Amino acid sequence: MLPETVGINIDYGKTVGDMDPVYAWFGHDEPNYTYMKDGRKLLSGLADLSPVPVYVRTHNLLTTGDGSPALKWGSTNAYTEDEQGRPVYDWTIVDKIFDTYVERGMKPLVEIGFMPKALSSKPEPYRHDWAPGNPYGNIYTGWAYPPEDYTKWAELVYQWVRHAVDRYGKTEVESWYWEPWNEPNIGYWQGTTEEYLKLYDYTADAVKRALPTAIIGGPHSTGPSWDKAAEFLETFLQHCIDGKNYATGESGAPLDFVAFHAKGGPKFIEDHVQMNLGTQMRDVSRGFEIVASFPAWKNLPIVIGESDPEGCAACSMDVYPHNGYRNGTMYSSYTAAAFARKMALADHFGVNFKGAVTWAFEFEDQPWFHGFRDLATNGIDKPVLNVFRMFGMMSGRRAAVSGDLAYDFRTVRDSSVRGAKTDVNALATIGEHSAEIMVWNYHDDDRLGPAVPVNLNLSGLPDGKMQVQHYRVDATHSNAYTAWKKMGSPQYPNSRQVAELEAASGLELLENPKWEETQAGKLELNISIPRQGVSLLKLRW
Repeated sequence: MLPETVGINIDYGKTVGDMDPVYAWFGHDEPNYTYMKDGRKLLSGLADLSPVPVYVRTHNLLTTGDGSPALKWGSTNAYTEDEQGRPVYDWTIVDKIFDTYVERGMKPLVEIGFMPKALSSKPEPYRHDWAPGNPYGNIYTGWAYPPEDYTKWAELVYQWVRHAVDRYGKTEVESWYWEPWNEPNIGYWQGTTEEYLKLYDYTADAVKRALPTAIIGGPHSTGPSWDKAAEFLETFLQHCIDGKNYATGESGAPLDFVAFHAKGGPKFIEDHVQMNLGTQMRDVSRGFEIVASFPAWKNLPIVIGESDPEGCAACSMDVYPHNGYRNGTMYSSYTAAAFARKMALADHFGVNFKGAVTWAFEFEDQPWFHGFRDLATNGIDKPVLNVFRMFGMMSGRRAAVSGDLAYDFRTVRDSSVRGAKTDVNALATIGEHSAEIMVWNYHDDDRLGPAVPVNLNLSGLPDGKMQVQHYRVDATHSNAYTAWKKMGSPQYPNSRQVAELEAASGLELLENPKWEETQAGKLELNISIPRQGVSLLKLRW
């Protein structure tokens, strides 16, 4: 039985908000990958896809070590002490990381952490030896503990910010975001909530003393649909209003943006992977709701500091088979559906949604298509990266979308995408001389299914001729993973095969551009979109 046609109405005469570049934020655990060969290549690609500067967040910027990367590990050796216990600052590796960003016009979302060994209140053991399959809690070693001396910690932060200003200039550093630590409500912080608030106060005071116009925020706590995480976020926000400041003795603490995380939860059901988009959207929704409940903070920018289908980027599919979704079109279609719902939830709560950090980068010199949550493998872009390229082609104002839609943002949040029908929906934008429509066909169940006919009824457009370009991500377009499997899944592809994979990895047109003419501002377009497919139709006049 063929699926029914889905009718989608897009009224370009009725806009619902700006198309802010909330997609242009990325992050990863391993900072030393930043300046390696494939890291630099991927960062250049990320910088090129966005019309605005891309922000990058990474762990381990203050972790002690020799700069050798490993899964969920990195180091800069920025802080050590001499035999007399006096601070020794070495910004060599930190500069290599930030130079790589700045050279590409990118911006750091500076995660101030983790604890240098010389400052840790429990330094041994310090470096973890975690590998996929090991208990996740094994990573929480000496770097995760509070400082032995908060004054020395604050001086480290002060010196870092001053160094950044000296190296890159005041205007540049004023555009960065600074935040202490990561997920301090779970094992990443081996201290109490009060000790984290103390760390925040000392850190924020040091940042502002070094650069009064710097942007500081937090707390980058875990998904607030968990009641304990919600309580932590609320406690932090209230502390920044009227809590006693541990560093200054005054009331409250500086807060220029609010950050929390949001994750989904895939698993195996019978013979296939089942995603859980609803779990991630409930995190987003509850976080927005909490921020909106504080009049003092409702208008602050919100950064979802990690926003992903699940939690562990370094957990490869050989040990965690459900993570195989990351190589192909399940990840790309999930991403399209998820970002549209984040925007809708921000509209619903009336909050200032600044960005959502996709915690995915690359893993240098690892097996090809190994099921890491990454955007590229061995320098070859995965299908999901082409969805971000699509987002980068959308600008202006978001237009109203309605029609015969099985799922809206509330349904996805409350029930995920589990019904008999797939989630066929659209995100639409309009600028001065162009309009765009992203259409996706998503379902939580990673199963084959028929393509769905889609009837797009557009209104509110200018009269006249316009060119229509149709880009597509699916099993056979913009998909290096399919190309790799077709050539036999080689782990040591030759130069010709690498060239073929490179050619298959970019964003492709589904068909040649064509010309259409609007009548009274209206236009009808008909497409067919396969399951897990994402289309971008770009109209120019």
